[in-house]
Amino acid sequence: MRKKSPFSSLYIVSEAKTLYSLHFIIYNKAMRSAKEQALDVKIIETLQAMGVSAKVLEAAKMVDSDEEIQAIQEYANNVSIVRLGYNDHGPVHMRTVLVNAIIMLGFLRDAGIKTSLETEGIGDFDDSLIAVLHGAMLHDLGMSMGRQEHEVFSIHLAYPIIERQLSLLYKDNLQKKVMTRSLALECIAGHMGNRPVYSLEAGIVQVADGCDMTKGRARISLSLSHNPRSGSIHQFSANSIEKVRFEKGKEKPIHIEVLMSSEVGLFQVEEVLLTKIASSTAKPYIELYAHVEGEDPKRYL
Repeated sequence: MRKKSPFSSLYIVSEAKTLYSLHFIIYNKAMRSAKEQALDVKIIETLQAMGVSAKVLEAAKMVDSDEEIQAIQEYANNVSIVRLGYNDHGPVHMRTVLVNAIIMLGFLRDAGIKTSLETEGIGDFDDSLIAVLHGAMLHDLGMSMGRQEHEVFSIHLAYPIIERQLSLLYKDNLQKKVMTRSLALECIAGHMGNRPVYSLEAGIVQVADGCDMTKGRARISLSLSHNPRSGSIHQFSANSIEKVRFEKGKEKPIHIEVLMSSEVGLFQVEEVLLTKIASSTAKPYIELYAHVEGEDPKRYL
C-alpha cells in the first residue's frame, strides 16, 4: 500500500526507494553521503600529492562545490537507478571516475609520458588536468535524460557549466579557455568508447569510467529491482567485482587489476572495460589483469 511522504508530490513504494528518494529530494551540500565526502577529500589529497598548481586545486574545488553539477548528478542517478534499473551514474560514480583518471594521469607523468596538450606544445599538464576534471565530473550528466546517446546530452548540459567555470579560471587567456573547454567536451563525448577519441586525456577518462565497476555501483539498483530490466546484467556483474586496483606497472606505466568474487564479473571486464581500453588512446600504456579470489590472475593486456 502506498504511503504519502511529508513531501506532497512524493509517494513512497518501498523502504529502499524511500531512503533513496528522500536523499534526492532534500539534498543539500551538508547532506552529502559519506562516500561522496570521502571521494571529495581523496580528489584534493591526490592532486596535492602530485604537486599541482593552485589553479588546478581551484578548478577541483569549483566542480566539487557547484550546486548545479550536484543537482544534475543527483537527478541523473535517480533516472539511472529508479527509472531505468541501471547501476550508479550519479555523484559517487562521477567522482570515482575522476579519482581514477587523476591517478592514471599521475602514473603517466611519472613515466615521462606527456599529455596531448603537452606533446603538441599548446598547453601544460595543469591544463590537461583541468580538462579532465571537468570531463570526468560531468561525463554522465546526460543520464538525467535517458541512457541512449546520453554522452551527447551530457555535452549539451555540461557546456554552459564548463564555460562558466573556465571563464573564471582562464579569464585572461581566451585561447586556453577554448582549448580546455573543447578537450573537456571530447572527454565527455568519447567516454562510452563508441566514438573515436584523439587526445590522451580523453582516452584516460574513457578507461577511468570503465574501471568504476565494483559492487557498490549496483547496491541500490539491486535493492530496488524485482524484475529483470535493461540494466540488470550491469548490476549483477558489477556486484561480483570486489576491487579495482591501480598501481605503477612493471612493463607499462599503468597496472590495473580487477578482483572478483565470481566469474560473472568477467562481463564487466571483457564487455565493458576491455572494450573501452581497446578503443582508448591510453591502451599502449596499460597492463590489465583480472582474477577470481584464490585463483591465478588472467592477463588481458
